[in-house]
Amino acid sequence: MNTSFQISSLEANDSRLTQVALLAEKIWQQHFTPIIGEQQVAYMLDKFQSEAAMRQQINDGVEYFVIADSQPCGYMALIDSGDKDRMMLSKLYVAEQYRGQGVGYQLLNFAEEICRQREIQALWLTVNRDNSDSISWYQWQGFTLVDEVKKDIGNGFFMDDFVMQKAIV
Repeated sequence: MNTSFQISSLEANDSRLTQVALLAEKIWQQHFTPIIGEQQVAYMLDKFQSEAAMRQQINDGVEYFVIADSQPCGYMALIDSGDKDRMMLSKLYVAEQYRGQGVGYQLLNFAEEICRQREIQALWLTVNRDNSDSISWYQWQGFTLVDEVKKDIGNGFFMDDFVMQKAIV
C-alpha cells in the first residue's frame, strides 16, 4: 500500500474543490454510466457532485476530505447526524488508476477514526444495488446490508440503493 497519500479536509472556499469536482466528473462518467446511464450521471453530477453543490453541502455541514499524492486521487464526504449513533459515509470515490492501491481503504480508515474520536457507534452508506464491485468491496471492509431504499431525486430519476452499515469498535 502506498503511504504517500495524504488526506486533508476541504472548506467551502477551498480552491481544491475545482479539482475534486473535475475528479468526480471523471469517476462518475467512467464508473456510473454503465450502471445508471449518461443522463442520470449528468443530472447527479450537476445536482450533487459539482463544485457549487459541494460548496453548498460544506456550508450545510457536510465534511469533505480529499486524498492526494501529487494530485487529488479520491475524496469522501461524511454527514454527522449529531445523535452519536451513526455517521453517514455520503461519498467515497477513487479515480480508476488509483484503485487497488489502498486509497479507498485509507479513506475508510480515516472515516472510522473520526467516528471513534466522536464516539459514534456505526458508519452507514447507500450504494446503488447494481454497483456490485462497490458492494463487494464494502462487504470485504465489514459492512453488512441493513435496508433498501428507493428515492426520487427529481427529473424522473431515482436512487435505487442498498443501505449498508459497519459497527465501529
